[in-house]
This record gives sequence, C-alpha cells and structure tokens, in this order.
Amino acid sequence: FGRTRPLWPGISEAETGTRLFVQMLGAGLDAQVVSRLPPALKRHLGRLAYVLQTVGEAARYDYPPLRVCIDGRELRATGVVVSKGRLYGGPYLLAPDANPFAPGFSVALFGAGGTLAMLGYAAALPLNLLPHAPGLSFMRGGRIEIHAGRGVRVQTDGDDAGTTPLLIRDAGSPIEVVVG
Repeated sequence: FGRTRPLWPGISEAETGTRLFVQMLGAGLDAQVVSRLPPALKRHLGRLAYVLQTVGEAARYDYPPLRVCIDGRELRATGVVVSKGRLYGGPYLLAPDANPFAPGFSVALFGAGGTLAMLGYAAALPLNLLPHAPGLSFMRGGRIEIHAGRGVRVQTDGDDAGTTPLLIRDAGSPIEVVVG
C-alpha cells in the first residue's frame, strides 16, 4: 500500500443538494457535454466520445453569461472550471497552480464564448497549452459563487450535478487518500 495524504475536497451547494468533489467542478459548456453524453457512446469510444460530444455541443450551445464571485470579487465568464487538481480530462494540464492537498481552488474563467473559441480551447488541451489560451484567465479563491440568468449545467468530477446557482467552498476538513 502507498502512503496517505490529506486531500481537501470541495463542496458544491445548490438548490438540488450538496455534493463533494475531489478534482473539479465545471459550469457551462463542459457540464453541458457531460450531461448530454450518451453512456453507450462513452462506453464504446472512451475519451473520444467527449471530443465528439464537445464538437456537437459547441455548435449548438448558446454560451449564457455567468456571474462568478470569487472571495467577493465579481467577474463575468462564459464557462468556469473550479479545480482542486492540475489536470483536466485525464492527463491534460489546466490549472498549474492547483493543489489538492491544501484549501482553496484554482478557478479557470473562460472569457470568450462561441464555437470557434471553444474549439480553440479544445485544440489547446491535448498540447497542454490550455493555461495559455487567449480569453482564459485564472484566479485562486476559497469561496466561489456561480450565477446565471437561467440555470446553467454543472458537473462535478465528470458527473452531472444539476444547474446554477451554486456556492463552492472547501470541505470542513481534509480526507485521507492513498498516494503513489
């Protein structure tokens, strides 16, 4: 067995309930993809299913504006990924400053919306260039609120997690996880 370390999970609180997450929470297109991905397609194609679903969703998604409050600072975005971990979608770098073993989050704010912008983000992902993509900014925070004019899909750790509005915060204490 490996040694253990304390991992600080995140908590998402919404009208639909409270969820714990250990890697990430996404609101916007990435959550729309997760919520509409047919399980059979995922089973047969693995990660490629997400790529195909993203291309289709990017073309029909309307990119509603999100109001994101990070530790009281209000910002606007078309998509948000709140990360405890550095990687996204498997081995791809998203949040270089994320640290799952400490309180707080790395918050990726996708400023540009639209099919071309999202396909650009998607193309940068496998090259590990997403953190440097135009229109993407990062902030650290401990308390994040996400609001939209209407409910926008949310995912936690790759599972559908309802819709906005929601509050994200650290869990009250870490959990012990086995590492390497």
